[in-house]
Amino acid sequence: MGAPLVCRAVALAIFLFTYVFIAGARLPYLRLDRPGGALLGAVLMVVAGVVTPAEVFNHSADANQHAIDADTIVLLLGMMLLAAYMSQAAFFRTAGAWAVRRAHTPRRLLLAVTFISAGMSAVLVNDTVCLMLTPLVLATVDDARLPPAPYLLAVCMGSNSGSVATFTGNPQNMLIQGASGLSYASFAAYMALPALLSTAVVAAGLLYLFRHDLPTKRFEPKPPPPPVDQGLMVLTLVVLAGVVVAFFAGLPMSWSALAGAALVMALSRREPREALERVDWVLLLFFASLFVVVYGVNKHGWAEEIRVLFAPLMAGPPLRETLGFAGLTLVASNLFSNVPFVMLARTWVPALHDVELGWHVLALGSTLAGNLTLVGSVANLIVFEAARGKVNMTFLRFLRVGLPVTLVSFVVGLTVLLVEHALF
Repeated sequence: MGAPLVCRAVALAIFLFTYVFIAGARLPYLRLDRPGGALLGAVLMVVAGVVTPAEVFNHSADANQHAIDADTIVLLLGMMLLAAYMSQAAFFRTAGAWAVRRAHTPRRLLLAVTFISAGMSAVLVNDTVCLMLTPLVLATVDDARLPPAPYLLAVCMGSNSGSVATFTGNPQNMLIQGASGLSYASFAAYMALPALLSTAVVAAGLLYLFRHDLPTKRFEPKPPPPPVDQGLMVLTLVVLAGVVVAFFAGLPMSWSALAGAALVMALSRREPREALERVDWVLLLFFASLFVVVYGVNKHGWAEEIRVLFAPLMAGPPLRETLGFAGLTLVASNLFSNVPFVMLARTWVPALHDVELGWHVLALGSTLAGNLTLVGSVANLIVFEAARGKVNMTFLRFLRVGLPVTLVSFVVGLTVLLVEHALF
């Protein structure tokens, strides 16, 4: 009896230790960031005997004893590789330059940046979209002598809101896909309208909050046409369309994405190394490590204990339960970061009255929560790290914009979800 209790206590201690780093805090003598803290936590889970090496490497025939969700890792890898080849073909620069040439006022440019970032993120991983669009937006606003802050906010906030629409829009939605068993088509059918309206709220909010900073004069941006590899462009777009069709057809999403990436790799007549080097291997390692840490606390019952702790917030009839879960998701995704919270909360959803609505609320809340604070989403950090030296975006400065935009978009998106579920 004593050994299981000790193991249970150790699992909780390692979990809390890991979350110190995930929350962005620092401990004396340890210069660890989020990925480093997660990796250390995963190793400690194995060394302490909380999780076995066989569970980490998914050797058991019982899927319930698999620590790492390999489908999510493979799906993320496949989409990253497809995005890498699209970048090599100059797809992102071409789409951005096309929008810039048609935006003749600062306000139209802000709208274009928001909706292009959102549209791309509805299909591709939002972190990758932000990485590709930020340099183009910085060059454009510098050439037009416009304030960069609203346009950079448009990139990351539009990316977050647009990624609500599909399972492939962001990492947390990929986690939900693996846990929920919902089809790509049914998820997109419910989430597309909340994503679109949330993006409209983001655009309207940015236009209003920066109404005194955006000049009214027209300008004629003339970005030089990027060198396009037309053969690679056609190949990647055709394969991406085929992958999306496979998603809608109900084929395994992870292997559909990876098969598409492998096909482009085989037919592109390019050395694969450049595309492979564009993959965010650190993010994949971060995910794998988090899977092990969260599996350890789930294995010893702590996820259920945490759910019971928050149960009073979700007590009552179905509507109150949904609203409580939605509010908890919005707040906790900023306290603990959205991906780790989804890993934890995905074990709670099956206990809700309306399980499908619960998955949709978890996806909406955890994703839109990224627009609340600077550290709420990896996409935000990618954008403003790339703009370091040109924009000083502090936590409070971001919050002044993120708080009203997030609250309004969240209320709008949640209302639409509730109406959709009531009607359909």
